[in-house]
Amino acid sequence: MTDHQADQQTDRHSGPTAPPPTRNAMRRALRRARDGVALDVGEAAVLLRARDEDLAELVAVAGRVRDAGLEAAGRPGVITYSKSVFIPLTRLCRDKCHYCTFVTVPGKLRREGHGMFMSPDEVLDIARKGAALGCKEALITLGDKPEDRWPEAREWLDAHGYDDTLAYVRAMSVRILEETGLLPHLNPGVLSWTDFQRLKPVAPSMGMMLETTATRLWSEPGGPHFGSPDKEPAVRLRVLEDAGRSSVPFTSGLLLGIGETYEERAESLFALRRTARAYHGIQELIIQNFRAKPDTAMRAMPDAELDDLVAAVAVARLIMGPSACLQAPPNLVDAEYERLIAAGVDDWGGVSPLTIDHVNPERPWPRIEELAERSAAAGFELRERLCVYPEFVRRGEPWLDPRIVPHVRALADPETGLANPDAVVRGLPWQEPDETFAATGRTDLHATIDTEGRTGDRREDFDEVYGDWEALREAAAPGMVPDAVPERIDADLREALAVAADDPTRLTDAQALALFHADGPALDALCAVADDVRKSVSGDEVTYIVTRNINFTNVCYTGCRFCAFAQRRTDADAYTLSLDQVADRAQQAWEVGAVEVCMQGGIHPDLPGTAYFDIARAVKERVPGMHVHAFSPMEVVNGATRTGLSIREWLTAAKEAGLDSIPGTAAEILDDEVRWVLTKGKLPAATWIEVITTAHELGLRSSSTMMYGHVDQPRHWLGHLRTLASLQQRTGGFTEFVTLPFIHTNAPVYLAGIARPGPTIRDNRAVTAMARLLLHPHIPNIQTSWVKLGAEGAAEMLRSGANDLGGTLMEETISRMAGSSYGSYRSIRDLEAIAEAAGRPSRPRTTLYGEVPKERQETARASDGHLPELLPVIEG
Repeated sequence: MTDHQADQQTDRHSGPTAPPPTRNAMRRALRRARDGVALDVGEAAVLLRARDEDLAELVAVAGRVRDAGLEAAGRPGVITYSKSVFIPLTRLCRDKCHYCTFVTVPGKLRREGHGMFMSPDEVLDIARKGAALGCKEALITLGDKPEDRWPEAREWLDAHGYDDTLAYVRAMSVRILEETGLLPHLNPGVLSWTDFQRLKPVAPSMGMMLETTATRLWSEPGGPHFGSPDKEPAVRLRVLEDAGRSSVPFTSGLLLGIGETYEERAESLFALRRTARAYHGIQELIIQNFRAKPDTAMRAMPDAELDDLVAAVAVARLIMGPSACLQAPPNLVDAEYERLIAAGVDDWGGVSPLTIDHVNPERPWPRIEELAERSAAAGFELRERLCVYPEFVRRGEPWLDPRIVPHVRALADPETGLANPDAVVRGLPWQEPDETFAATGRTDLHATIDTEGRTGDRREDFDEVYGDWEALREAAAPGMVPDAVPERIDADLREALAVAADDPTRLTDAQALALFHADGPALDALCAVADDVRKSVSGDEVTYIVTRNINFTNVCYTGCRFCAFAQRRTDADAYTLSLDQVADRAQQAWEVGAVEVCMQGGIHPDLPGTAYFDIARAVKERVPGMHVHAFSPMEVVNGATRTGLSIREWLTAAKEAGLDSIPGTAAEILDDEVRWVLTKGKLPAATWIEVITTAHELGLRSSSTMMYGHVDQPRHWLGHLRTLASLQQRTGGFTEFVTLPFIHTNAPVYLAGIARPGPTIRDNRAVTAMARLLLHPHIPNIQTSWVKLGAEGAAEMLRSGANDLGGTLMEETISRMAGSSYGSYRSIRDLEAIAEAAGRPSRPRTTLYGEVPKERQETARASDGHLPELLPVIEG
């Protein structure tokens, strides 16, 4: 190998300096771009190398794509910017990026007379001055989790009463909203799903640069991100996905020229497009050119060339499409504005008349008047926008939290969603919506669902609210691949059945998977083994509970793709109960012998985090003896994040308000591969486990559940049950395991052609039997669902390892809205008849599987466990 060849070899791995593409490759890529054909990564990488006439042709194509997008958006010939102030809340960071001058160390801050964080007075002084100048955005930028690296940061937070940096970010965002009227745009670095729930109520938009997906720049010594845990590309891509799942308008982008190859640059753009397609939540993409800084490890690195930036902007426009909003910071391009406009940008980003760019302090912002003149010279009108883009202002819920909607509306032009140039920037209260518990909508749905049914089989926003169905179909594909069935299935099954009969705790994963696939005589044998284990643990008595479901609202914007219950507030079937109605229903249930109310609802954007306390308290005040079994882990997290409390603090307060136990719903499948297909914005598996663990530690028992038969496979069922068994061994807090077969009829993910039509009878028997075996001896009670399976199906599950029939319910809307045809209630006699069909006696129980007081039993028997006026059961 010659020295020249060696240099080329090195260059390919250290930066975008590999030999140029062939003329044929460039002509082909340009032709495909000109013809509007979708590019692949290789073609995009070729176009990133376009120069001279090729670059001019590329730019012309990209400009036409941008112009078409602006025309469709109703703002042709408009280029936008945000009038902002830059608030560097802290310059401490746990990362060590080799090009960064924003980040510093505690000693230097002290020598310069600064605190570890800006004080509230310093923050508000900048915000007030910005408001006086007509600024509408407070760009809050800071280092990632500085308290994890610097004791001085931890000490400052402790001294000022904040649990962590994000608690301070949240608190200052509220004060900025209330005292100045500026809208916070938050750049706090890497955020978790739970962090997004904490911050969404105080900021209309957030952001984090992806920078690059080139893992080697993070993992290899000497790389620009080496030693920086928050710069791992996989971590940053997860942040983008969590932002989309949380319906947060999000800004991201690339940093060009830090050592990535053209192929890696193209791969980064395609990664951003995948996220944008899946969630429709990336509000803008920043294409930023690297500028070397003195006193950094990369001070000798050459700046990214202007042609590189122009080509990257043009290729980004082609990849992201006409509807994307594309930005290039104007202070980093030496006034070469016309070239960037021609290449496809439609936004200049935040420009401040007051504060410097603290990330690039050597590059002053252009004057807004100059920016307007230069934009006009290129044929564009400069218009001011808010930190949240107009598309999201017009979309409203779920992208804007109700608590910041008044602040956004005060500054937005209602026609365009851009900034209102005549708006007065002044503080407004940040508070919960009024009339939280006014009864609204179809509050009789619990009764009329059985006679009139639902208004339609899907919501009107079906094509938008759940994300991009095609992208989802791609994401679902791995989970739909069937498990590999062992070649020696008969022999493997015989061995596994023998182990299960002898000691189920000794089943290996391979043996368990073989049993999950059992059919015919082998399935019969499996169910017989499970039934024997059931008899040895729980006896022959089938248990049930006289209970009432109370779903206090079905208004929800979480976007679960399996859920047919959730409605927008304006939908015909939407409703919310008042506190009095909730208490009335609890009292009615008590009067007919109930010992429990099970209360869950949608994640209503208007409900404050304390609403759950009010609901529990209302029931306890009306019926002190009623067991309150309420609030799924998703509701717990919603309540905690809305109140700013930790999960432990929130559960403690709920317990004090009257909560006795929680349902282990919202589990679906505890595997995020499946979970993120089923749900758009629901809590991750790790957070579900955290909530359940914390509840158990506080003495709040819970059920456990699994919904199956959609985009899952037996390997997912096995992992789920192993997780529950492990958790039970640690906490002992589960009262039972509930099998929840997927009801497909009206489920969006089924209507979109992605999910299977629910589990088969074979699946139901296998899951029930394997739940009995894999959870033995840790969870002794296995419950089957008559709501989803009907009387005959439930009886079959009682012969397959189950020992519990759940409750009388008295009302049930979640499964009925999904298309279940087995009615909304069962009387005591109905439940006893199901047990008799399985050849078993039955008895009532409490929530915690204790004995029901005699007085409760007599009251329940007198009414047969149902309300005086109930509609006929519909048998399907």
